[in-house]
Amino acid sequence: MRHSLLRGALVCLLLTPVIAGCVVPPPPGSSGPPTAEVFAADARALAYGRSASEVLDNPQLRDKVRALFGADWGPPSPGVGKLTLAAPAYFERGGPVRMVRVGDANYIAITGCAAQACVGHRGLLLVREGGDQLMARLDEGGFSHHYAHGTQVAGGPAVLDSALRALERASEESAFPRPGP
Repeated sequence: MRHSLLRGALVCLLLTPVIAGCVVPPPPGSSGPPTAEVFAADARALAYGRSASEVLDNPQLRDKVRALFGADWGPPSPGVGKLTLAAPAYFERGGPVRMVRVGDANYIAITGCAAQACVGHRGLLLVREGGDQLMARLDEGGFSHHYAHGTQVAGGPAVLDSALRALERASEESAFPRPGP
């Protein structure tokens, strides 16, 4: 009898977080993800090119972009890099070049996807205004790979995730405009 009560209590203790949903609050003093806002492309957004391929090949950014992706820039080879496609493939079908403000910083946002696998292989490149900081996120079949290049790049994954959510919201809103008053 005593063992069955202990066993029942143990099962309840183990299942309670699963049933109730395991929510862990952020550490004290930290805030949630940074806020992000998409705004219309202007001369700043087009400073390095009007398309993903132009931005990736821009003489001012070319070396920084290659350094950003490192071994993942070239064709995949066994034991080198972590992607199944070369990084430029994630921008073959490029979306529009846009501006995104994440927190207090402005970024040029370049999105794209692999031509043969657009749904599972997407890319996001953020170039901070001035071109000194670059961050990227490449999504590959459920896995996200994050990259950062430049001085004092902080909060890369959180910044990239916030920017991506804002860009997706902006795309949905432009595809489905709300009726006017």
